[in-house]
Amino acid sequence: MFRTRITELFGIKYPIIQGGMMWISRAELVAAVSNAGGLGILTAFTFPTPEELAAEIKKTRTLTDKPFGVNITLLPTLRPVDIDGYLDTVISAGIKIVETAGRSPEPYMERLKAAEVRVIHKCTAVRFARTARRIGCDAVSIDGFECAGHPGEEDVTSLVLIPLTVDAVDIPVIASGGFGDGRGLVAALALGADAVNMGTRFMATKEAPGHARVKEWLTTASERDTLLLLRSFRNTIRALRNPTAEKVLEMEQQGADIHQLESLISGRVGLKLLETGDVDSGLLSAGQAIGLVHDIPTVKELIDRIVKEAEEVASNIAANGIFKPLRKPADISK
Repeated sequence: MFRTRITELFGIKYPIIQGGMMWISRAELVAAVSNAGGLGILTAFTFPTPEELAAEIKKTRTLTDKPFGVNITLLPTLRPVDIDGYLDTVISAGIKIVETAGRSPEPYMERLKAAEVRVIHKCTAVRFARTARRIGCDAVSIDGFECAGHPGEEDVTSLVLIPLTVDAVDIPVIASGGFGDGRGLVAALALGADAVNMGTRFMATKEAPGHARVKEWLTTASERDTLLLLRSFRNTIRALRNPTAEKVLEMEQQGADIHQLESLISGRVGLKLLETGDVDSGLLSAGQAIGLVHDIPTVKELIDRIVKEAEEVASNIAANGIFKPLRKPADISK
């Protein structure tokens, strides 16, 4: 029922893509998503060196024979990153799907295309999507304001940004930001997208790395429990509210520079949060879709549920000629 240009382009069963998440998008999660019919994506910079990324690619291939990709983020970082080295690793390993994000991937497109790599560029504005199409990207992933990670600086929601992007480019569009269930999948397809990208929802699965306390935190947080940080540096991130996020926001409002914030926003501090379950220390990126997270299923259970929900919604529309919403019991715990 859900064949799209994205399922055809990447050879996957369902138009569901797992977002590249720092520290979280590792072999076990990525393979589970691909095995369940979606597209799993490793995050290159989760691994401190290109050699360690190569080992993780090899590990992923022992867990799945399905397509998967690698995310290479082109955003500013506190420490220099050997982007060329990671690209060489991806190409040498025979990876055929790469997701880029942040700055334009134009400087790397010739190398990627020569290696027959299909490129998804994740962006936050229609004009960036047009650029991605012009330079030869095979698909764009458009991030609405609801998204985790870096929502950009223009604060346009998915409901507006997705159809605008679909109208602006003739390559497949992946809807990202605010998606976590079957209703969202149908909505994205109705807006003209060819797939959804989900990060936050996949964080609360059994295969995702992270302490049990962190995953429990994800199931109790609501859509109101995220903060926008680093806006003054025009490198906005959306993170779950905790004492660290509140401190960063306070210091930023008082004029702190990036070096004064480094000990709070460092990725290593965020990794410690994930590993120890100390949810008060460090930042954890999450989107407003956190409000849709109520349990911690396996990846297969989650994807099967999303597809079943989407089929029910689509069938209701086809059978009744009108939209009959798929309602869920109210969750009064949030």
